Amino acid sequence: MKSLPTESNFLGIEDKSLYSFENAKYVIQQVPYEHTSSYLQGSAKGPAAIIEASHFVEFYDEELDVETIQTNPIATLKPIVFHDVVDADAINLIEQHTDFLLSNNKFVISLGAEHTVTLGFIKAFIKKFSNLTVLQIDAHSDLRHSYHDNLYSHASVMARIHELGINLTQIGIRAQCKEESDLIKASDNIHTFYAHKIRTNPDWMEKAIETLTDNVYITIDADGFDPSIVPSVGTAEPGGMYWEETLSFLRKVCKQRNVVGFDVVEVAPTEGQILSEYAMAKLVYRLIGYISIKNTN
Repeated sequence: MKSLPTESNFLGIEDKSLYSFENAKYVIQQVPYEHTSSYLQGSAKGPAAIIEASHFVEFYDEELDVETIQTNPIATLKPIVFHDVVDADAINLIEQHTDFLLSNNKFVISLGAEHTVTLGFIKAFIKKFSNLTVLQIDAHSDLRHSYHDNLYSHASVMARIHELGINLTQIGIRAQCKEESDLIKASDNIHTFYAHKIRTNPDWMEKAIETLTDNVYITIDADGFDPSIVPSVGTAEPGGMYWEETLSFLRKVCKQRNVVGFDVVEVAPTEGQILSEYAMAKLVYRLIGYISIKNTN
């Protein structure tokens, strides 16, 4: 499979040995699927915007004191093309693409548009990894049975994942309907850490990690962060996660569990602003660093 060259790959990597598909430990797939956005639109432009912003992320990671890329080649793939493929068919297409990458023993990182895409990733991952928890950082529960009569709405993605019998841990939730609250209370497989409770619980990170199984897939909706950090999202909510606390939590997760893959979704770029896509590009690179350090210790 051909990876994208310097001008269009993650980080703008010039050394082909560090971005070729054959050499890559990590592979970034772009999944610009946007069909059910319910507020502001534009998330289809998110993956490309994150890639473009990543060209301004330094190779040297000041927290980890290492140039992560030098020992962890990263290949970037062309965006998946959907044309008129939507809903279940779109999920199947995403699953097939992810299956191929996992069968080549790549660590798959996905940049998505709307959160619906995560269902396709998870359907592929559960075929390779047992005892899996989905760790969701998000403002919204996404647990409605359907939204606008669509079972594959971004607002229902975690309901579909819950139906697969997967353990689910949610961080930073601060907007949901009563149906979602009732499901959380009724399910033994959903562990929700609400934003307002995190603020008053100094032990929340440890409590959250206790709910995780051995293998963890992380899905990060950009609106999980406070709008002061990531303003350009489809459905912003005040009172979100802050940068340092989120990184501290993710570092603990990567150290204590086997993180097998992750995605970042729902960046909806705003003309003339770059904060959101740049922050998410730096987050992707930092997570690669956390995971690579765990795997080399």
